[in-house]
Amino acid sequence: MKKLFLSFVLAFLSTFSFAQNHWDIDPMHSSVNFNIEHMGISFVQGRFDKFGGDLTTKGNSLDNAKFDINIDVDGINTGVEMRDKHLKSKDFFAGNEYSSIKFTGTSASKEKDGSYIFNGKLTIKDVTKDVSIPVILGGITKNKDGKEIMGLRAKFTVNRFEYNLNYDPSAAGIAKWVEINTYFELVKK
Repeated sequence: MKKLFLSFVLAFLSTFSFAQNHWDIDPMHSSVNFNIEHMGISFVQGRFDKFGGDLTTKGNSLDNAKFDINIDVDGINTGVEMRDKHLKSKDFFAGNEYSSIKFTGTSASKEKDGSYIFNGKLTIKDVTKDVSIPVILGGITKNKDGKEIMGLRAKFTVNRFEYNLNYDPSAAGIAKWVEINTYFELVKK
């Protein structure tokens, strides 16, 4: 009887430790930001105000996590309405035709320094490319409602020409490299 009980407990614990957890992005405590060099002397900053996504983990480990993010192009905000309309036009994101930017994470692995690399597919307009994004786990804690929350941040660059954002092909006025900074707080379901 004792062996049967121990077998049951071990089976239960092993199932529990490999259980999948699902986390949703909390947009109230998250942001998707970008910077791009202008005229070689300064930077334009902006953000996307409309986005969502979820993360699936085994337990609370990010190893082999799956992360899906959907960013609404209509939510672009640089603080200048005329520029935002131009960014939504065919010169850049063609928001009427391609309403969202998507990242579909296929795997994640831990680096020696404790950071993670999230591998996946980034889709902007009609182009999908494999990308590897460095991600820092800020930690896991509980919020005021007692729900588990996780903090993630990532910083990476994208060559806009690779995604058919071809306005100013010489890159004399608007640089080809866009720096992306994301800060996500996720709530465990």
